Amino acid sequence: MNNPVELIIFDWDGTLYNSVGQIVASLQFAAGRFNQPLSYDDAKGSIGLGLPEVAQRLFPQVPELHREILQCYADHYVANSAEDAWFDGVADMLSSLADAGLKLAVATGKSRKGLDRVLQQTQSQNLFIATRAASETRSKPDPLMLAEILAETSIHAERAIMVGDTSYDLEMAQNIAMPRVGVSYGVHSVTTLNHFQPLYIADTVSALQDFLLQQAVLRQAV
Repeated sequence: MNNPVELIIFDWDGTLYNSVGQIVASLQFAAGRFNQPLSYDDAKGSIGLGLPEVAQRLFPQVPELHREILQCYADHYVANSAEDAWFDGVADMLSSLADAGLKLAVATGKSRKGLDRVLQQTQSQNLFIATRAASETRSKPDPLMLAEILAETSIHAERAIMVGDTSYDLEMAQNIAMPRVGVSYGVHSVTTLNHFQPLYIADTVSALQDFLLQQAVLRQAV
């Protein structure tokens, strides 16, 4: 990267937060309650989209049930996700990045209510200079939530990095010409992530931390 990095924008589920298994379980529970077939792979592959888009993708045959399915999903997830937490090493990584002078933000497919709940659960509200949830803007891969974060922080796209575990994250960043980094320990495969020309794909949180801190060093050198 030729431009100094000022801002790191993270996806939440599957990137910072070890919640993919419970999201899939809750989607399958809701599908079963309404007699809708749903495979593990299809449920997992929808993670990262906004909830209305998840319903449209997974249950196109029953649009009249979308609201009820999503409410059932949300109720089941909240009731069963109290043990979900950051991936090991994430707290230290975020602290290290902030100490290095980088601003941090979140761009997620969660609802605002859901994001606020997990920010409170992780006591991380003060770590992030800006947050956007799909319920208050357009769903990934539309880049609007990134554009809104950039406008709020007065930082240009080329001085930010989007970090995510799905094609939706990286395509969203590509759509606004923002540098991007993938992680392979979440939802989508390395092969899928590579389609969107990431700067790097991290296999672990430790590797992600090392790469992003290198960007902070480069920033200080400019």
